[in-house]
Amino acid sequence: RQDVYTFLIEFFTAHPEYASLPLYIFGESYGGHYAPNVAYAILKGNEKSIGLKLNLQGMAVGNGLTDPALQYPYYPQMANNNTYGIKTVSESAYASMVSQMPSCISAIQECQYDTAACAPARSLCNDQQLAPYEEAGLNPYDVRLKCAVRPLCYDFSAPTDWLDLPSTRVALGVTKASSKWSSCNMRVNTQFAADWMKSQEYTVPPLLAAGVRVLIYAGDADFVCNWMGNKAWVTELSWPGKAAFGAAPDLDWVVDGAKAGKLRRASGLSFLQVFGAGHMVPMDQPVNALAMVNEFIHTQ
Repeated sequence: RQDVYTFLIEFFTAHPEYASLPLYIFGESYGGHYAPNVAYAILKGNEKSIGLKLNLQGMAVGNGLTDPALQYPYYPQMANNNTYGIKTVSESAYASMVSQMPSCISAIQECQYDTAACAPARSLCNDQQLAPYEEAGLNPYDVRLKCAVRPLCYDFSAPTDWLDLPSTRVALGVTKASSKWSSCNMRVNTQFAADWMKSQEYTVPPLLAAGVRVLIYAGDADFVCNWMGNKAWVTELSWPGKAAFGAAPDLDWVVDGAKAGKLRRASGLSFLQVFGAGHMVPMDQPVNALAMVNEFIHTQ
C-alpha cells in the first residue's frame, strides 16, 4: 500500500492540475485487500503530510475478499441455497462443507497472529470449501455457468491478443524485456499465499471516521467472493455506525426504472447486492455498473 501511495504522491506532484480533484479508490476481487489498504495509506499519509494531501473521498470494493473468517462460512449456503435456486454440489458434499467449516475458521483465526499458519490455512479452507464446487465443473465466478475455458472459466483470448499487440505494448510503454500479458499468473498468485487469509477489515473504520464514504458491492451470482459473505463482514464491522447500519432497510436499487439490486446505506457505508451479475459486475451488467459508480461518486 505504501508503494501505491508513493506513486500517487509522485503523480499528483508531477500533475498538480489534478491534485485537488476528488479521489476514489476502487478494487475488485483480491482488491478487497488492495483497495482498503491503499485508501488507508492515503488517509495516514494525509495525517502525517505537511505538503501535498490527496483529496480522498471514497473507497469501493466489488466482490472482494476482505475478512475471510466472516466470508468463508457462506460458501456452503451459496453452494446449495443461493438466490438462484441452483444446487451446485450434492447433499453429501454440502454436508461435508458445513462439517469442515469449524476447522477452516480456526485455521484462519490462527493466521491472524501467526503468518506461518496462513498458507496452510488457505490450502485447507480452499480444499474443503472451493474444491467440491469446482469438481462440479461450474464457473466459480458465476453459479449460473459451466467453466468454459480453464483456468479462469472465461475466454479472455481477445483482450490477451490485443494487449500483446506490438502497437499496444508501444502505446503502454511496455519494453521488450517485459513478459507477455497473462490474464492470471499463477506464480504471482502463489506468492500471496501468506496474505490471502489476513483480514483487512481494520482499515475501513478509520476511513469512515474520517468521512471517507465506503461502498461494498457484489454481483449475486458469484460464488468465490459471494454477496452473502460480503454482506456478513460489512454488517459485523465494528465501528460507531454499526447499529445504524444493522437497522437500515435493504431497499430496491433501481436503474432506468428496473430493479437492479438491493441497497443498504447508513452513516457513509453502503452495501449493494447487484442482481444478474457474477464476480465481474461491470462485465455482466455494464449499464448498471456505470449507474452505481456515478451514484457513488455524486452522492454526498
